Amino acid sequence: MKKLALHWQILLGMLLGIVFALVLVQVSSLSPEELKQIERAQTEIVQLNADKKELKAQLSQIQADYAATTITTFEFLQQKSIIETELDKLDTVLGRLKEITTQQTWAQSFISDWIKPFGNIFINSLKLIAIPLILAALIKGVSDLKDISSLSKMGFKTIAIYVLTTIIAVSIGLGVVSLVKPGGSITEDTRNELIEAYAGDAEMKQKDAAAQKEAGPLQALEDLVPSNIFEAASSNSNMLQVIFFAIFFGVALILIPEDLAETVKKFFDGFNEVILKMVDLIMLTAPYGVFALMAALVIEAPSADLFKALGMYAFCVVLGLALMIVVYMTFVKVYAKKSPIFFLKGMIPAQLLAFSTSSSAATLPVTMERVTEHIGVEEEVASFVLPIGATINMDGTSLYQAVAAVFIAQAFGMDLSFGTQLGIIATATLASIGSAAVPGAGMVMLVGVLGYAGIPEAGLALIFAVDRPLDMCRTVVNVTGDATVATVIAKSEGKLHEPRVKNWDDNLIKKEA
Repeated sequence: MKKLALHWQILLGMLLGIVFALVLVQVSSLSPEELKQIERAQTEIVQLNADKKELKAQLSQIQADYAATTITTFEFLQQKSIIETELDKLDTVLGRLKEITTQQTWAQSFISDWIKPFGNIFINSLKLIAIPLILAALIKGVSDLKDISSLSKMGFKTIAIYVLTTIIAVSIGLGVVSLVKPGGSITEDTRNELIEAYAGDAEMKQKDAAAQKEAGPLQALEDLVPSNIFEAASSNSNMLQVIFFAIFFGVALILIPEDLAETVKKFFDGFNEVILKMVDLIMLTAPYGVFALMAALVIEAPSADLFKALGMYAFCVVLGLALMIVVYMTFVKVYAKKSPIFFLKGMIPAQLLAFSTSSSAATLPVTMERVTEHIGVEEEVASFVLPIGATINMDGTSLYQAVAAVFIAQAFGMDLSFGTQLGIIATATLASIGSAAVPGAGMVMLVGVLGYAGIPEAGLALIFAVDRPLDMCRTVVNVTGDATVATVIAKSEGKLHEPRVKNWDDNLIKKEA
């Protein structure tokens, strides 16, 4: 019997994970009494949040009175102490009530405790080999060029095309959201409900962005050069530093006598093959990993009401992302002279993993394997273009930022001028290049875009409910964009050949024979 293709195995794992979680959730619903208890707690939370808002207003007022010297220092401190004590009491009660509203069924607990860890193990196994893969593949790829001028030429092309696709992505996002106007469908009640529900998450991202703003203008350049390569290689968030070291190492390898470089090159050639074989082995578990990830996603998803309220916004993001895929396929057809069907067929497993993991870094090993073996890009091109793309090319994320920024502005009744929208294009493009080392980069980047356009940062809370599923979609676009640029660069360099697929058991079969 013919073995099921990998992409069908992964797709089947995703669908089974969703169905499994939905069935368990249905058979383990909370009792009527528990549901009433949750409903009462939700009602109390709304009232207590209103009380909290009123107390904060009173605190602001007495601070203003004190600044205007209409009350004495003693009166100010006394009233301030009373209000702060009341606020602490409210926070304590709110914490207890939120525990009630977030109580889990036995199915949710079962999936969180016994299913989700397998998904995390799968993601961790992919992240485990991301840094070794970049080091081995990039050093091998750069040293194989044998000419620094070829490296600089390829580097210029790579950065130029990445910037171009990012500008196209942001422009598409702005065009779609301006035509559909999803912010007009958000009522004031829904807006206030979302802000209350996700204010804490929004505040955390604002703090992350504030920390980034405090850095000097050349901080990104300074962060590019690691003081210790072993420390840099200890975290996937330092991927740009590892790329810098690998390119630096590869250039130095080109410049030393060939007989001395040969031993080092052979080591990295072998090291690279070992890592690629590890990718093949990890992919054997992919259907089970995505099963666990999708089951966990279902039980952690917000309520259907919130999805409904944000449906038009999500539609705009997904439509923009779909249009961006069309742009990529045009690049593949026109510049790489390859069939879009051929390209997508080769990339589907990497795209499905990107969707499941929401991480370009975790998907990078699989992206490199698919591009080199199934698309036909030579390793020296893929190993240079793809790691850089995984860190600085965020077309899907940039498009989402444009849609999110205008959506939030529309929800608050703001009208953005054409000049402001052009500024959003520039800000989102630059942010996507300079934010590679920031954890949760997409939302932190969005804070910067909102700040530039004068849009209330509290509006971040409006989009948190659907951020995870949209993150999955935009990661697919990020990965597809990286693969597209690698294919185009390979064609321009004469390094695009027919696919040469390697299976995990090739060498095993030879030995047994």
